[in-house]
Amino acid sequence: MNWVLLIIGGLFETGFAISLGKAQQTTGKELWIWAIAFAICVSLSMYLLYKSMGGEHAIPVGTAYAVWGAIGAIGTVIAGIFLFKEPITFWRLFFLMTLVISVVGLQIVSSKPG
Repeated sequence: MNWVLLIIGGLFETGFAISLGKAQQTTGKELWIWAIAFAICVSLSMYLLYKSMGGEHAIPVGTAYAVWGAIGAIGTVIAGIFLFKEPITFWRLFFLMTLVISVVGLQIVSSKPG
């Protein structure tokens, strides 16, 4: 269950990054809507990160933070491509895949006892 909380928290991290990007592109009432979305997403993201590191099946803090950050980074890059028309290059995709491989590796080694 802690991994599910962590993944959802990482998705909310993507949400707060997107909210910041959208806030940069707006003014007036729309800016406030994106600012509120940011505050909600960052609060939920941090809370879920916190919850994933506690309880019977706690995820170690270093692993949890790295995975949470990677999920947010991966989601933000993908959202940037679709929402902000950011470039799709070989090297961006290559390094995004190395990040995915690293996150999977951390999850595998963190699941093994001692």
